[in-house]
Amino acid sequence: MGKIIAVANQKGGVGKSTTAVNLAACVAAQDKKVLIVDLDPQGNTTSGFGVSKKNVEASVYELLIGEAKAADAILPTQFKVDIIPSNIQLSGAVVELVNMPKRESRLRQALAQVAGNYDFIFIDCPPSLDLLTLNGLCACDSVLIPIQCEFYALEGLSELMSTLKTVRKMYNHYLEIEGVVFTMYAGRLNLTLQVVEQVKKFFGDKVYKTTVPRNVRLSEAPSFGMPINYYDPVSKGCEAYMEMAREFLANNR
Repeated sequence: MGKIIAVANQKGGVGKSTTAVNLAACVAAQDKKVLIVDLDPQGNTTSGFGVSKKNVEASVYELLIGEAKAADAILPTQFKVDIIPSNIQLSGAVVELVNMPKRESRLRQALAQVAGNYDFIFIDCPPSLDLLTLNGLCACDSVLIPIQCEFYALEGLSELMSTLKTVRKMYNHYLEIEGVVFTMYAGRLNLTLQVVEQVKKFFGDKVYKTTVPRNVRLSEAPSFGMPINYYDPVSKGCEAYMEMAREFLANNR
C-alpha cells in the first residue's frame, strides 16, 4: 500500500498548496508513482497541475458523497503525477456530509481502492479544521505541516496539534507527524530565527532541514499551471523542493 500524507495547516497563506504541488512533482521526478488529492474547494492544487476546474467530470466532491469511485476521478497529468481534482462544488460537501454515515472516513474508504497503485498519495487539505480536513486526517498515515516563520504561525500550530491529538484518539490511532517544513523563509530576520527555535524545541528532529525561501518563480508557476521543476528547474524555489523531496524519500526508506 502506498503511504498517504496529508499536507495540513488550518492557517491560510503558509504555502500549503505550493508545498503539496511541488513536493508531489519533485517526488514523482525521482521515479515514484504519485497521486495527489485536492481536498480544498479553492482547487489551487488542481489548477497548479494545469487541470481546468470547470471541465472536471468526477472530482473529490463526487468521491466523498459516494457518486464516484476513486479510479473514476483520477486524472493523469503531464507532470508524472496523477490527480483527483477539486472545484467549488466541494464547498457544499461539508453540509452534505454532516448526515452521512461514517462521515469522517469517506475519503479513507475511497482511497483504499487505489492506494496499492501508488508509492505516495498526498492530500492537500483546506486551510480550516472542518469535515474536509478531518477526512484528510483520517485517511492519511502522516501529516506534513508547512509553517510560515511568523508569530501567528505558532498560535495556529497549537490548535492544529490539539486537533491531531483528538483525531488520533477518536478516528486514526496510527496518525504520525511526517514533519514540519518552513516556507517563505528569510534567514536574516530575527523573528524567523525565533520562530524556528520555538518550533525545533517542540518538534525536534521532525523539523525538515530543508527550508523554502521566498521566491518569485514559485509564485509565478501556478499561473502557468506547472509545478516549479517544470516551470523553472534552475530557480531557488525548485532547488528547495527537490532537496525537500530527497529528504522526504530518505525519511521514508
